[in-house]
Amino acid sequence: MAAGWGGAVLLGLVVLAGSSVQRLAGVGFALVAGPALILLLGPGEGVTLSNCAAGAISAVGLATGWRQVRLARMLPLIGAAACTVPLGALVADRVPSPALLIGIGALVAAAALLVIRGVRAAGLRGVRGALAAGAASGFMNSAAGVGGPAVSLYAVNTGWSAREFVPNAQFYGVAVNLFSLAAKGAPHLAAPAWSAVAAGIMCGAGVGKALADRVAERRARAVVLGLALAGGLATLGKGLWEL
Repeated sequence: MAAGWGGAVLLGLVVLAGSSVQRLAGVGFALVAGPALILLLGPGEGVTLSNCAAGAISAVGLATGWRQVRLARMLPLIGAAACTVPLGALVADRVPSPALLIGIGALVAAAALLVIRGVRAAGLRGVRGALAAGAASGFMNSAAGVGGPAVSLYAVNTGWSAREFVPNAQFYGVAVNLFSLAAKGAPHLAAPAWSAVAAGIMCGAGVGKALADRVAERRARAVVLGLALAGGLATLGKGLWEL
């Protein structure tokens, strides 16, 4: 990434975009901002910063929505994620950068396509579905920063409404990203970059809250998934180029 405040401003804008989406939809920070963060900072720091920022913006949203959290239904998701986060962290630490870029890009693109298609499966319902979704999400969140799609698919197959999904996804986002940061540590950024990230999170929280009352859910979802697919393919291309 470019040094100094110029690079920090670019980083802040990426975080702002991802935070706006996360505050609007409950998930989506990593799908929108993750590929750009990885291209700017590399796969290790990019994914870790994605975990950090996604957890922070989830906490901001949860501050006003915590009463809607369905704790009993979230515990299997969170418990399963806690078991697979260390494996994802191990993979991220051991896999060479080009291969990790290819893997992350492919995961982001595939996750976006699965959510676009609204995949339905009996195995993604009930406690068994929660355990499967949580295990997949924990691994993907720690290794690639994209834990949201597995939870989204679980919610679709369980029949959750958007109003139910957002606060529960924010609660899950706080938990799984704390697990991921505990496994890998915090990102190493200079002071200007941290300042830009913090500003991006706070501005994104405001933008996302304002958009929630003005943008139709279907349109917002289409934009998010389109950006995610493009970002995943760009990351995949960079990994292939570096081989």
